[in-house]
Amino acid sequence: MKKPFFLFISLLLLTFTFCFPKKEGKAIPAFGRKYRISCQTCHSPGMPKLKEFGDEYAGNGFRLSEYESPRYFMETGDSKLSLIREFPLAIRLDGHVTYNYADKGSSDFGTPFGLKLLSGGELSEKLSYYFYFYIDERGEVAGVEDAFLMYHDLFGAGINIYVGQFQVCDPLFKRELRLTLEDYHIYTVTPGNSTISLKYDRGIMAEYGLPTGTDFVAMVVNGNGIGEAGGDLLFDRDKYKNYLFKISQSVGEYLGVGFFGYFGKEELAATVGPVVNRSAFYGPDITFSLDEKFELNLQYMRRLDSKVRASGILMLDDVLTHGGIAELLYAPRGDMSNWYFTGLVNWMESDISEMNYKTATLHTGYMLRRNVRLVGEYTRHFGNDNFGKASVGFVSAF
Repeated sequence: MKKPFFLFISLLLLTFTFCFPKKEGKAIPAFGRKYRISCQTCHSPGMPKLKEFGDEYAGNGFRLSEYESPRYFMETGDSKLSLIREFPLAIRLDGHVTYNYADKGSSDFGTPFGLKLLSGGELSEKLSYYFYFYIDERGEVAGVEDAFLMYHDLFGAGINIYVGQFQVCDPLFKRELRLTLEDYHIYTVTPGNSTISLKYDRGIMAEYGLPTGTDFVAMVVNGNGIGEAGGDLLFDRDKYKNYLFKISQSVGEYLGVGFFGYFGKEELAATVGPVVNRSAFYGPDITFSLDEKFELNLQYMRRLDSKVRASGILMLDDVLTHGGIAELLYAPRGDMSNWYFTGLVNWMESDISEMNYKTATLHTGYMLRRNVRLVGEYTRHFGNDNFGKASVGFVSAF
């Protein structure tokens, strides 16, 4: 494989990072209505991007100890019953106009590009929930994606437990909170006929943090995404479970470093009986954040699959796929900024050459309101097909 241009960019950005002396769930407008506070309290520079306060709010089970939520639960006379007085709902609506998608030289009105119904909040002192339903995703009903119950501070030991459906990459960089249309590509791919990725899956996740700024995450998932259950009413297609572990450490006030590993097996169809693919992902990540004005995120991931089928019938052994992202966010006035600017580099190389992917994205947004932003984005694709695509649009939540 050729030496990746991403290495040069990463080293350049890392050099810039260490010239300075770390700061980093989900939140919805229903939470602002619940506590009668601005979206700015949790988001910077604009939703869905969370600042540190919003990240802590989500980690506390969508509750703020500093604010009293007026009349949140109904009085029923039963201390074991929690009924939310006004069920929290919110809507996210996005629309974009895109030019030259997939190098076709055409323009497209993509409105609505996405329409979500979201809900979340407390069910008791320790128990919380969150879910959203994609009413319209690029013209189709996508259904439920995030949907989980969370138990905060299990046994008073500081352990948070999530059970349900969530993105495997959530402990890394949350795809749902990115500001760009361009995705974190390395999280989404599946070599050959593998179904293992870092996108949505069903399972259980536990997180724990030490006073030293050291955080631990462990996860057990089915390993085959969130497709429909089979005729036996089971979601897992085989007998295997997959596991993710991550450790991260704050270094000073502005820097955070982490390392993760994901390991699993899956049963895949083959011409003569099923085969078992053993898949392993691992890699470091770095986050540097300065006063909510400047944020740099770096991720490198290396993946090895023991046996997958590519190009229809060809079986490949020990397939290597590796790459990462470099994301830079600049908001001139921090959470008070009306304008913000984002750059994103995607790089991926694989033994399956058609999976190779290199892009550079420039994105800017203007906060028309705290919960409505206008956006513009340009992405350049590199490789055999060099082309650029552009879009303008809006992102809103209410």
